[in-house]
Amino acid sequence: MEKKIPLTQKHFDELTAKLNYLKTEGKAEVALALKTAKEFGDLSENAEYTAAKDAQQKLETDIVRLEEILSVAYPIDMSLISTKTVQVGLTVKVLFDGDDEEDAETYTIVNPLEVDTTANKISDESPLGKALIGKQAGDGVTFKSPGGAMIDLKILEITK
Repeated sequence: MEKKIPLTQKHFDELTAKLNYLKTEGKAEVALALKTAKEFGDLSENAEYTAAKDAQQKLETDIVRLEEILSVAYPIDMSLISTKTVQVGLTVKVLFDGDDEEDAETYTIVNPLEVDTTANKISDESPLGKALIGKQAGDGVTFKSPGGAMIDLKILEITK
């Protein structure tokens, strides 16, 4: 049995919408590009046709990939999640050792498919994410950074 993939409702909806778009409007756009390119004549030396065929291949690959993801993905029901311990979908406020309280940082723990470092969305499989999963507010945590340094922090708050 394949591993189920927990996703935030927002990301699950985005992937579903993207798949629907690719299967409808995306396919229609590629079909039109192919039809237009065929009208240019000799397909063996037709750059437009080659580009349209490449776009068709990419579209089909993207559709298959999204279908595979969505076949094992499920949206996290946030109403069922407790904020007692850190888990995927929750936001964690942490204070790194040596920092002042006003320098506390907030991270949302997400599946690797949803990582967005600009929005402080970190993977549950990252070194920090792994260290935080299952911990409670008030816990001290030590983890090894990708650079090899051992980093200490304290969990201040866990929220939805």
